[in-house]
Amino acid sequence: GQLVVFGGGLGQAGWALRLPCGAFGFTYSMFCMARFRQVAGKERVGVARIYSAYTPIYANSVKGRFTVSRDNAKNTLYLQMNSLKPEDAAMYYCAARLDYCREDPTAYNYWGQGTQVTVSS
Repeated sequence: GQLVVFGGGLGQAGWALRLPCGAFGFTYSMFCMARFRQVAGKERVGVARIYSAYTPIYANSVKGRFTVSRDNAKNTLYLQMNSLKPEDAAMYYCAARLDYCREDPTAYNYWGQGTQVTVSS
């Protein structure tokens, strides 16, 4: 299986960005899909995760601003990031694991390439 991340780039505080992630080569609907982010020199942390029809789970820092959704017909995960803040700047990753979601990034078997999000104040 393979995950391909699209989007990213530069935004200003208050703007919105959308990060799609395409999944190829596995039964997408059976997998938990998650987005993580990492700032240089710091650990990778979860942003949002979603499994099947369960309610998505968000990091406290993005609740109310970010929305994760999945289109199983298109094998695509979307992370809609609204009201961007400078502290949202990071390398964003897409990840997948079979079955239920986990908070620990080491529990994920598939990773997409990172995409840099930069937010200017």
